[in-house]
Amino acid sequence: MIKKFSLFALSLVGCLVFQACSDSFLDEDARDKNYADNLFEDLDGFVSAKNALLHMVRVERSEPIQSAELGIIWKIGTDVAWANSELSWSRGLNQYTAADLTSTMQFLNGDTSGNPGIFLLLYKGINAANMIINRAKNPDVDWMGADETENRANRNLMVAHAHLVRAWCYRHLAYTFGPVPISTEEITGSNYRDDWTRDPVEDIQELMEEDLLFAAEWLPVYSGKVEILSRAVAQHYLAELYLWMNRPSDAEKYARLVVDNPNYKLITERYGVNRNEPGCPFMDQFLDGNILPGNGNTEALWVFPNTPVDGTQGQYGNSMRRSWISAYHNLGIPITPQYGGRGLGRASITAWVFSLYEEQDDRFSEYAIHKAYVVNDKITLPCDMDAGSMTSNNHKWASTRKWDWTFEDSDRWGELYAYGHQTYLRIADTYLLLAEALHLQGKNSESDGAAYYLNLIRTRSNATPITVGEVSLDFILDERARELVTEEHRRETLVRTGKLVERTRKYNPIASGERDGGAGIQDHHVLLPIPQIIMDANVGHRMEQNEGYQ
Repeated sequence: MIKKFSLFALSLVGCLVFQACSDSFLDEDARDKNYADNLFEDLDGFVSAKNALLHMVRVERSEPIQSAELGIIWKIGTDVAWANSELSWSRGLNQYTAADLTSTMQFLNGDTSGNPGIFLLLYKGINAANMIINRAKNPDVDWMGADETENRANRNLMVAHAHLVRAWCYRHLAYTFGPVPISTEEITGSNYRDDWTRDPVEDIQELMEEDLLFAAEWLPVYSGKVEILSRAVAQHYLAELYLWMNRPSDAEKYARLVVDNPNYKLITERYGVNRNEPGCPFMDQFLDGNILPGNGNTEALWVFPNTPVDGTQGQYGNSMRRSWISAYHNLGIPITPQYGGRGLGRASITAWVFSLYEEQDDRFSEYAIHKAYVVNDKITLPCDMDAGSMTSNNHKWASTRKWDWTFEDSDRWGELYAYGHQTYLRIADTYLLLAEALHLQGKNSESDGAAYYLNLIRTRSNATPITVGEVSLDFILDERARELVTEEHRRETLVRTGKLVERTRKYNPIASGERDGGAGIQDHHVLLPIPQIIMDANVGHRMEQNEGYQ
């Protein structure tokens, strides 16, 4: 089985490479079956592989398993989100039911159609990154530079993307499963193994640090091209990593490198396509037509670009709108742009998050939250936002508007998926990491401490500034909820800060067991179970399961 896993990962890498290339390239036949050997001959081949790797990351916002954004596994079952229209595979994380949250659950192992689960998807990314890193060591590669200095820069730019994505994959794996196998060599059909061991999280963190430091050195200071990431992305993840490693001074250093980069800043004034229409600066950055750096978006650190196919529909569908906008059409309301297009409400924001906002906060305004629907052009139907209404298939639950506009053709709002550009990582997140790093060092001042950076976030949205005495880790986590809900990998933030069980029990009546009288979240749920398919495949060495799971 581990042989199948290795070969499976390798074959997926090959598929990935093809997906990221141009249409004309897709129509070409590989020169022989050893396609990877032919691909990695020159810079153009590495560019194709790098683009494929970046495409793999956006699978997180698609639905390779079933009818929901894959990334909701890091969002529901926390203080900020729950599974409204619950699926069999999301029930375990939504309610922490012992019968559902098991090593055999679908999103861990994959489905019957052959779609791999999250564990294998992430190792696919690791193997693809390893392939780029290792193939770049070949002295015969033509890096197509004018001289050796340019050759080295071209090489390291490609390798830097691979190191960054490898760290991104291990970030998800270690936060989710704890110790996992470290693989730094390209897996081929001749070096497969069935005796993997789980390496300590500390070793994984050290590898991530090495990867991110390399990326921070060789990625450009700024990139206006979405297919080239800037070093700010690596610096952001270094700041988060150092907080996880309890090194707040190092976290401060790298977060400051991002916030002091003059190419990035918070959106504080109206801009772009609807700047003369009612709205607010906070929400302008989520509008279709405003997402790309070239559109004036100074807040986006990492953007997932769309790739048009025939001028009417994008190539890569994402499920953010489908997952997070309520299924209001079940109330007899037509699917329209006014209400964000077609939603299924697979995930919803908790009542607690809605209770956090002041009334004047732009992040809670009608421009940011769907608060009411009009039925038959006559009856206004207010949306539910109270904890007592957090019941399954509540189609009038209030929902975010962040993903309303992720579509390229305004006449196709009834489509299942959205196809527009999307921001994946924002500098607002970095400001909040910096505030946390400063707070952990006792630097809470309103001039250049945690209160200062929290207030930059708050005043941008017309929230009341806070004082030094109000700064705490819990307040920072509250502010992350206000600012980043549906974007942030909330489970991972709470695992990193040691707050997952405490805050989920306190603020999510479904995940705590309060609503249905179940046991709810337990201490061992901080980690999810190692997939059974992986356990069974590793016949050469018994892999230990995480505590609390069979």
